[in-house]
Amino acid sequence: MAYRITLIPGDGIGPEVAAATQRVLDATGVGIEWDIQAAGMNALETHGDLLPEETLASIRRNGVGLKGPMTTPIGTGFRSVNVGLRQALGLYANLRPGKTMEGVQSTFDDIDLVVVRENLEGMYSGVEFDTGTSEAAAVIGAINANNPKGVDPKAAISIKVITAAESNRIVRYAFEYARANGRKLVTAVHKANIMKFTDGLFLREAQAVAAEYPEIEFNDRIVDNMCMQLMQKPRDYDVLVMPNLYGDIVSDLVAGMVGGLGVAPSGNIGPDAAVFEPIHGSAPSHAGKNEANPTAMILSGALMLRHLGERDAAETVERAVAGVIRDGQEVTYDLRADRDPSKAATTTGMAEAIVARL
Repeated sequence: MAYRITLIPGDGIGPEVAAATQRVLDATGVGIEWDIQAAGMNALETHGDLLPEETLASIRRNGVGLKGPMTTPIGTGFRSVNVGLRQALGLYANLRPGKTMEGVQSTFDDIDLVVVRENLEGMYSGVEFDTGTSEAAAVIGAINANNPKGVDPKAAISIKVITAAESNRIVRYAFEYARANGRKLVTAVHKANIMKFTDGLFLREAQAVAAEYPEIEFNDRIVDNMCMQLMQKPRDYDVLVMPNLYGDIVSDLVAGMVGGLGVAPSGNIGPDAAVFEPIHGSAPSHAGKNEANPTAMILSGALMLRHLGERDAAETVERAVAGVIRDGQEVTYDLRADRDPSKAATTTGMAEAIVARL
């Protein structure tokens, strides 16, 4: 029986890396029927909506989606497609592994970290009020009536929302992931020394959950110190769990440690659906040139296979990708040691080299 998977090619280089990923995953022998849907700028042009309801319905129906990078207009009032997708489907856990591969240029070697980011709360809750609006004035008035420090009446306001339930759920996900994957340490990352009520709540919930998993070591780090620790002694850490904004930042830091966003996969997990995607952007200047690096999207596909229980196929894909990159010949220009585009493989050429190793 084939898995039915929603595929959202996305914007910019998205359709090219999505096609490369389809080619690789189809070659694994795992039966997949692709349900192709639109989101992002392409959907805005064709459907009048960045995130059409039929796309959400497809993911709800199939339970699993794989998406390419999206373009969200900046400063125009459009909400991020990624944020909208996560909130609409309740994808509360963002899983971002960072592992070095031989052949990828990086300052570090032997890195194997996993960032677990809370996806629905924190500074990305979407509770914002623009400067000069009546809504902002009402919120600021309520704050000033209850807080002696006061807020400038002309301020723009973003509300940071942290709840015990969501904090408990994301930390529990991190510990369950650690248990299932043989990980030994979970670190809660926070700023509870300054944000004593919001991050303090997150930390207390993390400590309570940790007590239920005595076989897994637990510690916590303040987020700025965590960034320094990752630069100085990254091998002291394993699974990192944190609220939304910190997770967005630290996961990109970890991606940089292993070679950049071009090799960084991710998954967004909820109780009823999961969507897997590369971390990188849509890179419109490279669109249509068949030169984009498909690694992050292919590895996101491997994460998807793991989620489906197809561990052997996932590991086969990961080994094939690692082998092609290690050899350094049939890779896109950004993965070449000399960065010479004249000697580089195309997007489709790299995909075919990976298929040849499966």
